[in-house]
Amino acid sequence: MPKANSFEEKYPYLNRFVEEQGWIEIGDREYIDSFVRAYDYGGTVYEGKSSYPTIELAFQDLEKHIKAYFEDLGI
Repeated sequence: MPKANSFEEKYPYLNRFVEEQGWIEIGDREYIDSFVRAYDYGGTVYEGKSSYPTIELAFQDLEKHIKAYFEDLGI
């Protein structure tokens, strides 16, 4: 299977989320014990683990949970 060439191809749900629903934050933040976070205008959608072995794994985790977010909304 060929590798995805663009962010949009590799992370379609995350891309759509940022374009249409909300925003993400990556990195350490005071008082928040998660390395990656997703928010919409209603608040926190997802807070990931406190650390990941790689950024790639952090994005994969976000993608999985944002996909579930869309499925929960019936989108």
